[in-house]
Amino acid sequence: MVVPEQFIKARKAANARASVRAELLKKQNERNEKLAVHALKVAEAYTKEYTEAKVAQEKLIKETTAKGGFVIAAEPKVLLVIRLRGLKACSPKTRAILNLFRLRQINNAVFIRVNKATMNALKLVEPYVTYGEPTLETVRSLLYKRGYGKIDNQRIPIFDNTVVDEQLGAKNIKCMEDLVHEIHVAGPNFKAANNFIWPFKLNPTELNAKRHHFIEGGDHGNRGKYINDFVAKMI
Repeated sequence: MVVPEQFIKARKAANARASVRAELLKKQNERNEKLAVHALKVAEAYTKEYTEAKVAQEKLIKETTAKGGFVIAAEPKVLLVIRLRGLKACSPKTRAILNLFRLRQINNAVFIRVNKATMNALKLVEPYVTYGEPTLETVRSLLYKRGYGKIDNQRIPIFDNTVVDEQLGAKNIKCMEDLVHEIHVAGPNFKAANNFIWPFKLNPTELNAKRHHFIEGGDHGNRGKYINDFVAKMI
């Protein structure tokens, strides 16, 4: 029986496609294994770094207190900013700053690096937002539970380390813990990392008086460390 040439060509093409798929799958599995090893390694290194920093700070406080002094807390490098109010009757400048911060909707949240320019801008929109210094736990919780990345202008869930590596690997940010660390310490690639993170969409929470400042018993403005308790109710 003579096998038609068309059938032979189709079989060869199918085998070639199967071979390509198998090779791609092999490379993907190898990449995933390397990322898993990297993630485990950096997680251990970061845990050591965070622990040593905490121990050093506690030692400094203890020694300073024993001498009758006190330790002035370092200025935060990163703030978590949450939008609380709509834009009714707001000025064009306020609207522009909120758009610049990517706070386009109520209950959106973003990280911003602290510098003179951002702090000046933040003061101008303070009645519309609340903010403070996020802890490591808060940064990690937001990224793992609410993290989405900007990929080709699309909002894509950050579901594994591969997504991070594909977008930020060139910046040596290859896994979720690399991303957490870069944001937490305001590392050299903070801008790239933060631009990758889509603004968080948080759950609404009960407010006391959003037209009054936090220090007056209201909601907006600087909460300092209390931003962590506030956002925990919204994640």
